[in-house]
Amino acid sequence: MKAIIQRVTKASVTVGEQQISSIGRGLCVLLGISTEDTQKDVDYMVRKILSLRVFEDEGGRPWSKSVVERELEVLCVSQFTLQCVLKGNKPDFHNAMPAELAQPFYSAMLERMREAYTPERIKDGEFGAYMQVHIQNDGPVTIQLESPSAPTDPKQLAKQEKQLQRKEKTRAKAASASESGREKAAAKAAHQDPSASSGAEGDVSSERDP
Repeated sequence: MKAIIQRVTKASVTVGEQQISSIGRGLCVLLGISTEDTQKDVDYMVRKILSLRVFEDEGGRPWSKSVVERELEVLCVSQFTLQCVLKGNKPDFHNAMPAELAQPFYSAMLERMREAYTPERIKDGEFGAYMQVHIQNDGPVTIQLESPSAPTDPKQLAKQEKQLQRKEKTRAKAASASESGREKAAAKAAHQDPSASSGAEGDVSSERDP
C-alpha cells in the first residue's frame, strides 16, 4: 500500500459541481491499494498516518505533534494511480487492487481509522468517481509512505531462503561446539581427579594391609 501524505491548511473534494468533503488544517492522504495488501498493511498505514509527527507543538517546536495530538482532521482519497508501473511512457495499473475488491477494502480501512481516532475528523472522497481534489499544502510538507511487504521477486525469495539456511547452519555449528566443549570439560575433570575411578580400589588395598 502506498500513500502520499500532505500537511494542509485546508483541502476539499468536488465531484461535478458539488463539494462532497472538506477539512481545515490537518492531513490530506492519497491512498493507493495494491493487489498484495492485507489487514497487516491496513494496520501499519493507519498507525503511521495517525502517529506521523509533522505538526508543531504548543510552543512552536516543529515536527513534534501528530494529527491526533493536535486534534486536527484527515481527508483520505483513494488513488489507484499510485500503483502505476511505467511501460515505456504508458502507465500500467496491474498492481492496483481491482475496484470491486478495493472498495470494501478501502471502506474497512476508513472504519479502522475512525475507530483509532475521532470518527467525525476522518473525511473521504467518493470512491471510483472523477474527483477534483483541492489541496492547500502547508509548508509544503509531503511524505511518501509505503507499507512493508514480503518479497515476491524469485531472486529475492531465493536470497531470503539462503539467508535462513546460513542462519540454521550457524546455529547448528554453535550447538555442536557447545556440546563438544562440555564433553572436553568433563574428560578433563575426570583426568584431573582420578579418585572418581580409583577410590574404591584404594579402599580395598588398605583393608588387605595387616
